[in-house]
Amino acid sequence: MKIIINVAMTLDGKIDNVARQGAKISSDSDWERVDRLRAESDAILVGGRTLLDEDPRLTVKSATLRDERVARGFEPDPVKVGIVSKATLTAKSRFLTAGRGKVIIFTTEQTSATQLALLREAGAVVCVLGKKRVDLNAALAFLEEWGIENLMVEGGGGINAAFLTAGLVNEILVYIAPLIFGGANAPTLVDGKGVLDGEKLNLLNLEKLDDGGILAKYKVIR
Repeated sequence: MKIIINVAMTLDGKIDNVARQGAKISSDSDWERVDRLRAESDAILVGGRTLLDEDPRLTVKSATLRDERVARGFEPDPVKVGIVSKATLTAKSRFLTAGRGKVIIFTTEQTSATQLALLREAGAVVCVLGKKRVDLNAALAFLEEWGIENLMVEGGGGINAAFLTAGLVNEILVYIAPLIFGGANAPTLVDGKGVLDGEKLNLLNLEKLDDGGILAKYKVIR
């Protein structure tokens, strides 16, 4: 399975401001790029904080791109995947209801039986993989059984850190916006406990965009 982290961040490395409500960072042209990347992916994955705080739709917006997916034999939208220790979504969640992609939620024993039933009744495939933290390797094995070959990780910083420290990421795509948010508590591209020796990367491509942003593509060296 090929795993790509895609992220939009400010010049100071923030993927949101201190309010943590999904501040706009990408330009309109970058959103078009993200839409194409989603359309090319088998599944899109987010972590618990992004899932619960932002309730993302994770759909392909372009009708043309959706039609192209259908022509290739896929659903109009990719599979949506959430990794969350305590899955407290409501049945009306946009993550559950938006678009036509299948929904998979990996959670832990911290999610109550009542809540698990609610999510399954809402149409989600729900897997309990761990007591307090989701077993990433088990989750990926499940996705591979589903035929997922190209997985796009859309954050946030905690799930990015988990994937990187587990050695699971192949590439990182970063849109660097001409913005500065600041704030010691604002989330960054990679949060978590930190990596003392650093993750080694190889720059594959660097592009200056008309909107003033920069698009960088890196290969993760293992």
